[in-house]
Order: sequence, then C-alpha cells, then structure tokens
Amino acid sequence: MDTWVPNPNARPYIPKKYRHGRQPGSNKRVFSTRKCIVKTFQGGLVVVLLFTVVINIMFIVETSKKLKDPQFRVRNHTHGKKKNDQRSSNDYDEIAVGRKDKVVEMSMPSSLSIEVTSSKASAFISVDGTTVLQDDEPDRSRGIHIAVLNQATGSVMSRTFFDTYSANEDVAMMKYLDSIRTGRILIFTIKDEGSQSLKTTAREYLSALGSEKIENLGYRDTWCFVTVKGKGKVIGETHAKAPDMSTWAEKVSLQTKLPLVAVKESECPWPDTAENKRRQTFCNKFEGYGPTCSCTSPESISFTLNLLENNNIADVPVVVIASNRPYYLYRMLRTMLSAPGADPKMVTVFIDGYYEEPLAVTTLLGLKGIQHTPLGTKAARISQHYKASLTAIFNLYVDSKYAIVIEEDLDVSPDFFNYFSQTKFLLEEDPTVYCISAWNDQGYNHSCNDPSLLYRVETMPGLGWLLKRKLYKGELESQWPTPEKIWDWDMWLRTNHIRKNRECIIPDISRTYHFGSKGLNMNPYFQDIYFKNHSLLKTPNVKLKDLDKMKRDEYEDLLTNLIKSAKTLDHSKDACSEEFIPRVTDGKFVMYISMNTTTDFVTWKQLAKCYHLWDLDVRGFHKSMWRLFIKGSQVVVTPEASCCKAYLHSRTTQENLVNIGQEIGDCPLESERSQITPLYVKKLLCLQSETVIGKGEKSPDFLLIQTGTMDTRFVIVLIIVC
Repeated sequence: MDTWVPNPNARPYIPKKYRHGRQPGSNKRVFSTRKCIVKTFQGGLVVVLLFTVVINIMFIVETSKKLKDPQFRVRNHTHGKKKNDQRSSNDYDEIAVGRKDKVVEMSMPSSLSIEVTSSKASAFISVDGTTVLQDDEPDRSRGIHIAVLNQATGSVMSRTFFDTYSANEDVAMMKYLDSIRTGRILIFTIKDEGSQSLKTTAREYLSALGSEKIENLGYRDTWCFVTVKGKGKVIGETHAKAPDMSTWAEKVSLQTKLPLVAVKESECPWPDTAENKRRQTFCNKFEGYGPTCSCTSPESISFTLNLLENNNIADVPVVVIASNRPYYLYRMLRTMLSAPGADPKMVTVFIDGYYEEPLAVTTLLGLKGIQHTPLGTKAARISQHYKASLTAIFNLYVDSKYAIVIEEDLDVSPDFFNYFSQTKFLLEEDPTVYCISAWNDQGYNHSCNDPSLLYRVETMPGLGWLLKRKLYKGELESQWPTPEKIWDWDMWLRTNHIRKNRECIIPDISRTYHFGSKGLNMNPYFQDIYFKNHSLLKTPNVKLKDLDKMKRDEYEDLLTNLIKSAKTLDHSKDACSEEFIPRVTDGKFVMYISMNTTTDFVTWKQLAKCYHLWDLDVRGFHKSMWRLFIKGSQVVVTPEASCCKAYLHSRTTQENLVNIGQEIGDCPLESERSQITPLYVKKLLCLQSETVIGKGEKSPDFLLIQTGTMDTRFVIVLIIVC
C-alpha cells in the first residue's frame, strides 16, 4: 500500500442499482410501470383470442345450417378470366350437397384433349396436358401399352402393357379388354415392337373396337389408337410402316378431342347396399375387374368363414405377400377366399410400397391391408418385404405358433387349407421337418397323378407354405439377409447352413398354381415354359395317405419297401425313348442313374430336360432320389454310385445304368477322338468316373457317362429329345 498512487482519471464508483440514471427509490416505480404494461398486453391478447373463437363458432353454426338446406348453392366465380379463353373446365359451376347421399357435384369439362406417341424408344400418353403414361426405360415394357379413362371424368382407371412380341400375350390382352366396361375410353400405343405374335384373332378384336389400321400393322411398325369401347368407332388413329425388317418405323403422334358424358351415365344402377357402396367406390376409380364391376350381374365381394371339417388351422393367420400387381392380387384372393377353411378375419395383405390400387382391392374384399416403405433393390427388396411381413404377422398374432405364407400370383386349390390342416402336426412332432409346402416343383400335368400322396424333399419349394413361429423367431429372423445383399430369399432358405439337413413336406399334385407372367424374375416366355403346364388339384377335402410315414425314419422304410417292390426298367433302351417306360396301370418302376458325388446332378438335369421337368436347377429330391409319375406309373429315379447308395440293391453294372453304349478300351488320344464315329463325339473327356456333356456331329445334345475301372469303361449315351 505504500507504493499505491491514486489515478486522477478513474471514474467514481456507483452501486449497480443506481447505474443508468437510477436514483434511490426509482427502481420500484420503473418495475411497477413495466408490470402494468405486460398485464395490459396479455389482457388484450385474451380478448382477441376469445373474439376469434366466437367468430369461428358462429361461422361453423351458420355453415352447418346452410349445408342442411337442400336449396343451398355455393357458386365459385372465377376472376381475371381471359377473354379468349373458351374453356371453363377448371371452374366450379356449382356444389350441390343432398340431404341423403351428401354427394358433391362439380361441373366437369365437356371434352378431353388426348395426345399419344408411339416410337421405338418410348410410349407416351397425355390427357389435357397431364402425362398419364410415359415409358422410355430402355429394354423394358416392349409391346402394346393401354390406358383406360373414365368417360365422364377423364380420370385414368387402368394402365398396363402386353408384350405382343411374345407368344400368347395377345390372348391375355383380349382377356383384359373383355374385362373393361362398355363406354370406357381406350388408348393404345406401341413401344419398340408389338406385332410379332399379334395373331388374326387379336387383330379382328381390335378391328371390332374401331381400328382401321391394325390389319396392316407389321414388324416394328408404330401405331396409336383412341376409341370408346362398345361404340365400334375410331376417335383417332395413326400408323407408320417400318422401311425394312432391320429398321423401326418413325415416331408417330396423335392429337384428338373426345366429348365426355354425364357422371350418371357412367355409373351402374346397383341397389343401395353396403356392399354395393364399396363396389361403386372401387369401380368408379379402377378398371379391368370384369364381373366384379358388371352393371347387370356383379359377382359377390363379400366372403364369410368357409367351414372346414376337423380344421386344425383355424387359428393360423395367412400372410399374403403383395406388390403393385393388383390384378394378380385380386385373382389370388378370390380363389383363396373361396376355398373351404378360408377365414377373411385371419388374412392380412402386406403391400411392398404405398400403392393405391392393391390396397383398394384389399379393402374391396373386406380384408386387412398393410403398406410399408420398401427397403433395398431388386431381389433384396423382395427379401426385405418377406422379412417385414413375417415379423409383422407374428407380432399381430402373438399367440399363433404358425403362419401360412402365400404370394399374390398364385391360384389356390379348393384343398389348400385342408392340406395344411392334415399336415401341420408334422411340424409339431418331427424336428427334421422345417416347412410344409403346397407346391411340387416337379408336379407337371404329365408327371404327377395321386392327390393323396406326399413326399419329403430337401429343397424348400415356397409358393404357399406353412411356417413355424419357433423357426422364424429362433433362427431365420436374426440371420435374414440385410438390404444391401441382393439375394433371393428362397435360395438363401435352401442353403444347408439354414436348412440343417431338415426337409419339407410336399404333395404329389400341387395345391397352388403359378399364373404370374410379369415380375422381377418372370416373363411370359419363362411362365409358358416352366409353369403353364403345372398341375393344380381342383377337388376339395382330399384325405391324405401315409401321414404317419412322413416322419424321417418311417419315410426311409417306406422308400426301401417301394424300391424293393418296383420293377427295374430295361436300361439297355434309350431313356428318352417312348418305349423306355411301359404304359401300364398302377405300375411301379425304378431307374438307376450315374452320380459320382451327392452333388453330381448332371445326369438328372439331362433327364429332366428329356422328360420336360424343372431343369434350371435341381429341386424336389430326397437323398439324391426323385419320385414322379410317368405314363400313369410311379417311377423312382435313384443313383447307382456307391456315394449315394441309400436305396441301391445288388445288381450288375449294366442293370444299374440307364443306357449302355459301345465298350472302349484306353482313353483315345486327342488325335483319335474324332474317329469314334459310332457315338458321333467331337470331344470326349476320359476321366475316371466322370460325367461330361459332348456334342454330336449327327445328333442333338447328348450325355456321356463313364463308369467302371481303369481297365474297362462303358460309355453311356442318353439322347436328349426336347
């Protein structure tokens, strides 16, 4: 302190409460004034709020009184209308609300302006300047595109396309057009090519609709056509010819105007019932549902519990896996709900995406529908849809131990629920069974015969199957492929680290039928080759046999006895010849094929081609053995090799093989291979106990099977007749 020197420039100290000009005693007065202002402001806000509430209540009361008055009309006048504007389609002329039906009527435009374009790369349709169809994605959606408009409102009721370059798509197109109600506006346009498989019947059908140019439609031509169904008169049509077979025609466009009709003329005079109100709402918005929207004799859309005797699955929910294929969904649901044992209250439709029409179909039929946001792309998206649906169904039905899973593109047999009712106990009692499927991959019209017969198979077929909660919650859910993995869920489910040597129960004759020809992994050609000729059981209440023999040990005894009682086919004959399998009544035959390992399926795949079975991959087998019917006789195809000798009995080598060819000695040198002329072999790989495919100079593809020792080999030739 001795060194402290005062600062003459320092400001004098003033207590905080006296700063900013405040003096002792003034603080209380300032605070009171501020508080008064705040209170006044708050009171004003309350008054304004109360005034607003009163005004709103008065408005609501007044509006309610007016709405109850049938004479009340509210006119909406437009302002600033241009003098040269001759249209008033966007103005409300009148809103009339009736006391009974509360229907709001608005003035509609008197006509529609339609623009259509057809070219190699795109199909385009616009209505009153609004694009309603634009498909310009490369290498997709080839064929005839169709849009259906409401003749009173101009709204789009349906959009689809048919790949009439491919076989039978013209028949599907005619069936679709038959399902459209008379009076609807039809718009046609071609993208890429649409004439290759457009047969005479289909051309005549389109001519009856009013087309004048369809008869001359050629390869890679472009074409646009607008008409009204039932009028037989063309509204607009244009067509361009391709200059040659290797070139597409020029792009063509069509612009036309079409008068609209009154709303009442477009509706059906159905009786005023709850069901018909639901029907009217649906049929005024969507098209292509045929009898459901028929004005004269509509089919019922109400389904009740269809009783099933000794029903063991009454408490089992049904999961319907759906996407944006509403026609498929509608067809599938009608067949399923008509089957004995179907309970609409136990059915839930899961839709992959927020699509309006599939949900409307679900509501129309009185079912529960759940939409969810898609995850992943392509196969991963489908896989995630399955997972989300299965998780949801077990969360919705917490007490259910099982769930039936079925896809939207399947017809359902009348015996569908009865089949699961009889087989469910196998999932309960046999731990070696991990699914029960309604589908037989090898169950074609010519390869199955017995409605009461069951098999055990190592491959999970899907296409209508019974799933156990314990399996899904305990194993599958936590291991399910994640969205970034582009995996097929069913192929994943067939892998052995998931299957764990368990098997599925399947019927000889399928209880479902795959009809969907359009999808991620499906096209009309693939459907026609691999699914069209599948058999579907048409009779209900079939009593299954040998149910007690479907458990693991009992099934092995059944197979052993079956093979012992079967007659060995004459393997000296060509396995694909007509006489190889005799045509007898109730015959039992066994055929031995060559397999070097348990996964050597080369011989089987060639036989599958020969017999027109599923041959893309290997399905429907039990311990490398297949069971099927050919010419009405039961045939067991089983391996001859020691690696797969579960059902092999003592026979000579020649008896154990399908067909015996020419005996040869040592493996010929490369220069000598072309000299094996009797077998027409271009290239033969001589490996110990190997199976190879060769090409013949004078024959179609055939199979070469080598067996025996190092000293002597037999070359087995199976001529493939496809």
